[in-house]
Amino acid sequence: MAEPESTVINTNVKQKDPSTALVIAVTTRAIFNLEEEHKLYLEKGKEEYTRHQQVNQDKPLPPGTAFAFIQAVQYVNKKILESNPAERDLFDILVLSNNSPESGMRIINSAKHYGLEISKFCFVSDEDSTQYLKSHGVKLFLSADRRDVCNALRRGVSAALVFQQEVQAPSTPLRVVFDGDAVLFSDETDQIFQEQGLEGAVQYERTMEAIPIGEGPLKAFAMHLGKMHKKFGQEKSPIRTYLVTARSGRDMGIRAIRTLREWGLPINEAFFMDGAPKGPILAQIQPHIFFDDGLHNIQGAQNVGVPSAWVP
Repeated sequence: MAEPESTVINTNVKQKDPSTALVIAVTTRAIFNLEEEHKLYLEKGKEEYTRHQQVNQDKPLPPGTAFAFIQAVQYVNKKILESNPAERDLFDILVLSNNSPESGMRIINSAKHYGLEISKFCFVSDEDSTQYLKSHGVKLFLSADRRDVCNALRRGVSAALVFQQEVQAPSTPLRVVFDGDAVLFSDETDQIFQEQGLEGAVQYERTMEAIPIGEGPLKAFAMHLGKMHKKFGQEKSPIRTYLVTARSGRDMGIRAIRTLREWGLPINEAFFMDGAPKGPILAQIQPHIFFDDGLHNIQGAQNVGVPSAWVP
């Protein structure tokens, strides 16, 4: 696999071993708020955009949706290394960008300004930059471009689409919320629900109760997160994970809990919403990121200021 056109190694950051690290790739529009610049790019073209970025290269970009998540991930690394300085099972962050190295200087300067521990900046001119995800060992890809996310999922990489929003940076520890069906789990029960309604889905779950649910697109990322979680006692862990699902606990909760147990995936808290809006519970949890496949749930999360990522 060819290397990206230009990869800038951040020598200020200790480089991680991609074979053991949990590698997260973020695009520039996921981590910084580049909406004005993106509008300029669409309206005036690449040359004008590049000129604007060069003129403003020392002006830090405002934080974007995934910014607080990346900060919290850094906090986890710090806590892991405090307990074991030789630990190699760490988060590793790289930025994947369609900027040229010339216009990308502002991205690098912004990351330095905020003290973000990004190990690599990959500036890729190819139409489909997701072809480089596997070669970097990426376990999660966050982008503001739907086509990128769909391409990454097709390549077997956990991926989600972030929508630009104003987010309050919640305090540590790192809090990650997963929806169940079509995110952590496969969409098998969702499909039965679409075809046969709630009664059919409940009946299916009862029949399948002893059989774990299939894997969803974010299972691999969640499992790696769980592995890091287990390095600490429940009380001292700098990672907290949540399941917030539209399933009802009474009729459809048993199989979900059994599946998590079968996978050995530690979840701190599980909420079975029985179709109720998720916004109020998310406002209570204040996660750094919330993954869901339902756009109405993403909207509900955005309405309460929760950084969210859609799994299409």
